[in-house]
Amino acid sequence: MMNTQFNERNVSMVMDMYELTMSNGYLNKECHNTLAAFDVFYRNNPDNAGFAIFAGLEQVVEYIQNLHFEEKDIAYLRSRNLFTEEFLDYLLHFEFKGDIYAMPEGTIMYPNEPIMTVVAPLIDAQLIETAILLQINHQSLIATKTNRIVRAANGKPVSDFGARRAHNVDAAVYGARAAYIGGAVGTATVLAGQLFNIPISGTMAHSWVMCFDNEYEAFKAYAESYPDSTVLLVDTYDVLKSGVPNAIRIAKEILEPMGKRLKGIRLDSGDLAYLSKEARKQLDDAGLKDCIIVASNSLDEYTITSLNRQEARIDSYGVGEKLITSFTTPVFGAVYKLAAVNKDGVFAPKIKISETIEKITNPGIKEIYRVYDKDGKAIADYLTVKGEEIDTAHPVRYVDPKHYWKDRNFVDCTFRPLQKQIFKDGRLVYELPALEEIRSYVKKQLECEIWKEEQRFENAHPHYLDMSPAMFELKMGLLHESSASDNA
Repeated sequence: MMNTQFNERNVSMVMDMYELTMSNGYLNKECHNTLAAFDVFYRNNPDNAGFAIFAGLEQVVEYIQNLHFEEKDIAYLRSRNLFTEEFLDYLLHFEFKGDIYAMPEGTIMYPNEPIMTVVAPLIDAQLIETAILLQINHQSLIATKTNRIVRAANGKPVSDFGARRAHNVDAAVYGARAAYIGGAVGTATVLAGQLFNIPISGTMAHSWVMCFDNEYEAFKAYAESYPDSTVLLVDTYDVLKSGVPNAIRIAKEILEPMGKRLKGIRLDSGDLAYLSKEARKQLDDAGLKDCIIVASNSLDEYTITSLNRQEARIDSYGVGEKLITSFTTPVFGAVYKLAAVNKDGVFAPKIKISETIEKITNPGIKEIYRVYDKDGKAIADYLTVKGEEIDTAHPVRYVDPKHYWKDRNFVDCTFRPLQKQIFKDGRLVYELPALEEIRSYVKKQLECEIWKEEQRFENAHPHYLDMSPAMFELKMGLLHESSASDNA
């Protein structure tokens, strides 16, 4: 039988080939048990925004817990003629043995700070790179994009209508999960509703209307089938001359005699601002002020903002392709970089150096804190060397990496560590929150902690990532060492 995505598959094999070639090499050189620390971080917010939303941690946990290699996987890898039998046997009996630290899912996050840190034997840390990145990159991207769209809607509900434009089945399902984290009220994707208990919704397509002899008969058949939740798609033929008048007839002739009300109409094409205003007039004049107007059709935060400025009479949005693909910025760009290697019981910091300044990494095992002022507003994030003590009884000195010559201090501030331990020695030690908790956590941060200036769609105010003096000196020292070595 042909292999398809719907047959049983081992997602442990979702990894880049170089993870296997490097791991085979580590075993060959007998350094596979050397402990290493890797950081997951990203360099730029999508859409030039002021922040991003961390999503996908639950799926990373599932991957780690189920990570294994089966006989058929080993047979396939053996057929590549690249790996030693010792390494293949190692994989057959592999269990993840490392520690993982991460921000709680739903955390508002910023460029260049460690979202997740993996401290594990080299092979363990290397094999999980691709799976971690693909989950975090995809869901963080969609959660962030959805939140922009939700904020543009100014309190009006936004639903995910994107499955048919998603890049694959998994992208549709996990994209719906991420969209819910970002603030969507539900999804049209049934499997996502089943798996994650996300509210699902959906009514009819144009094909329903076209299957009947005329629009009225199509609406009548639908209302008779779903009298408690009748939402009619009114743009198959002519919105204002046919669609809305026929919807009103259905409300009066079919639903009201049953003691029911027409729940809504949906616009899926045309000038949505003009049509919604004219449709609202017709509905109100017919005594249907409680009938909502739903709009769809290639919407995003920019078109919704424009509709608001035009005073469109839209009550709810169904957003598809530009949400599920994050159309304007389709790549998140989180990376997985080595930060330290254990030598003789001590972690030696490592730094990646590049001619592109933005690609120079922050070395060593670190801790990341969110810094709050007296009013509970997040004024900065603070990066320290792991184990540093922060004495808030006195002004806490920090270094702004862009203005490192200035003497600056945090005064009367509180510091909250952002990472939690997720795995210890390969064992899950963290209680994963429910999806509703993650969604509420996002909302709370944006309403109470994150400056409105950082939430602007254009020219968002940057959030500061400052360093402790020790962290800054560590980075500068390694850069100077590298420069001296190059000039030797």
